[in-house]
Amino acid sequence: MSDYPVYGRIDGPVVMIGFGSIGQGTLPLIERHFDFDRDQFLVVEPKPEGVEILKARGIAHKQVALTPENYRDELNALFPEGKGFCVNLSVDTSSLDLMKHCREIGVPYIDTVVEPWAGYYFDTADNAARTNYALRQSVRDEKAANPGGTTAVSCCGANPGMVSWFVKAGLMMLAKDTGRDIAAPTNRDGWAALMRDLGVQGVHIAERDTQVRAEAKPHQVFVNTWSVEGFIAEGYQPSEMGWGTFEPWMPANAHRQESGCKAAIWLEQPGADTRVRTWCPTRGPQFGFLVTHNEAISIADYFTVGEGDHPEFRPTCHYAYHPCDDAVLSLHEMFGSGQIQTAHHIFDVDEITDGIDELGVLLYGHAKNALWYGSRLSNEETKELAPDQNATGLQVTSAVLAGMVWALENPNAGIVETDEMDYARCLEVQLPYLGPVEGHYTDWTPLTDRESPFPEDLALDEPWALQNTLVR
Repeated sequence: MSDYPVYGRIDGPVVMIGFGSIGQGTLPLIERHFDFDRDQFLVVEPKPEGVEILKARGIAHKQVALTPENYRDELNALFPEGKGFCVNLSVDTSSLDLMKHCREIGVPYIDTVVEPWAGYYFDTADNAARTNYALRQSVRDEKAANPGGTTAVSCCGANPGMVSWFVKAGLMMLAKDTGRDIAAPTNRDGWAALMRDLGVQGVHIAERDTQVRAEAKPHQVFVNTWSVEGFIAEGYQPSEMGWGTFEPWMPANAHRQESGCKAAIWLEQPGADTRVRTWCPTRGPQFGFLVTHNEAISIADYFTVGEGDHPEFRPTCHYAYHPCDDAVLSLHEMFGSGQIQTAHHIFDVDEITDGIDELGVLLYGHAKNALWYGSRLSNEETKELAPDQNATGLQVTSAVLAGMVWALENPNAGIVETDEMDYARCLEVQLPYLGPVEGHYTDWTPLTDRESPFPEDLALDEPWALQNTLVR
């Protein structure tokens, strides 16, 4: 990529809240693809990290932490004329509160996760209240109470975010390959009916991160290819998934939600200590962690056919994440010791010696068994495409770019999730940064080569049931 398309102009301040690894990777994409006044670009970050990058680029930095007490005053001061763009890539700030206030003052907004204020993940005693279902439902309730108005894009990173666009692209590929060469549906009901009619029982957000570095993981250091704080927080939340209508069995420690869309269940155990069987193209069958993610709920909800507690059709949907090997070791160390490491390290793009981040959606249960559709981006290709990030980071930051473009082109869409956006337009913006984006069919199921000297309670007539997928 040498000639970068400029997708539009942002009039007024461009304010990025948070400047960790994702903020640092998003900045050059905003610089490439938008017209804006550089003297009105400001990064709000309570830590001094990344200051040298900002100085080199001539970007202002305000070192302040947003809190429940000051965020309104800070946002009012940052957007005095009620225009610009708020790009929230922070931790420990309430996405809902920032989103609501930005919409009140007419400022477009985007984030990558429904983030709560500091303390929520570990100080909330009620596990049901700690779920991503509860966080998402608070945003959906706000959308219902205040429809329309200034656009706020919720949960627009790689996942949640990009993977919702992959689901639709994968469904269109599956439709064509099974003799249903049809136009893409234009609304939620059409998409849900298409998934049902294609026989898709569910979706794994199936990811394998094979990025490695030469140095061995140091003792008591949590190493990852993206935000350590973010991974630890979601890893300690209850394991959670969208719950499909075909499932014949539910775990004994599972709980249904009592209000809202009721599209998900949660387990009385942390997601980063819960394993499932899944499949990715490079390594094939693998264990993944059933970590809670917003898209597991939003996809199950979006593709539901029918109403009430027992709809006609709903897919099971959950994350099945195999992080980089150093992150797996870090999880074992953390759960084994019962202590969260205080030292954190994110792979720098220049220290990675090999590997890719293979992130896609595994649509399963249909006539062709299973289709994995996604991005297979290497670190080497990432270095040629964009600065200041590894492959994992670029899958996130390019989705933020796509979400910002869509928001500028749809300024009065209200609060939206990525499932509700134009998947084709968003992928058109994002694809140049994703490396190979491919579809791969597989005959594998969770029952394939399932030989064990120990008795297992399996659903032999439903190969893709959670009863077979969950490692118990």
